[in-house]
Amino acid sequence: MDETTIDREAMGQLANALTFICGADHPTTIALEAAAESDAERDMSVACAILSRGQTTNNDSLLRRAH
Repeated sequence: MDETTIDREAMGQLANALTFICGADHPTTIALEAAAESDAERDMSVACAILSRGQTTNNDSLLRRAH
């Protein structure tokens, strides 16, 4: 796996961790779960964008734009 590539399994593991830390209803958790459960490139792109921002406070607007 390339260093810059995050696969669906990794997204699922991150989603599980964030469920514990931030809660299941947190926008970042929701984005990661969507990316892990679907084959949609858009879901993966949104999740990667949220993760690359490094902040979880205003990600709900990014998530709303995706869906």
